[in-house]
Amino acid sequence: MTGAADSGYLLWVVALAAALWWPTSRLVWVLSVRRLERKLGRRLGEGELAGQKRRAWLIAAALSLIFSALFNLRLIDRGG
Repeated sequence: MTGAADSGYLLWVVALAAALWWPTSRLVWVLSVRRLERKLGRRLGEGELAGQKRRAWLIAAALSLIFSALFNLRLIDRGG
């Protein structure tokens, strides 16, 4: 990739990652809260929920960026 193709690719990667981040972070958060509540056998407190939300945010950001990069790479047929 060179020049304009690089910036176009990066723009699409960022755009798709941004679009995927919110639903992905909500899904990861809900699943992790349910898992932790089941493991502990009680409802989580506000501090624990905030910690799970930060954790979900980071996991969702990484997942969204990785998926977006691979998807766009494959879409422009440079990955295979």
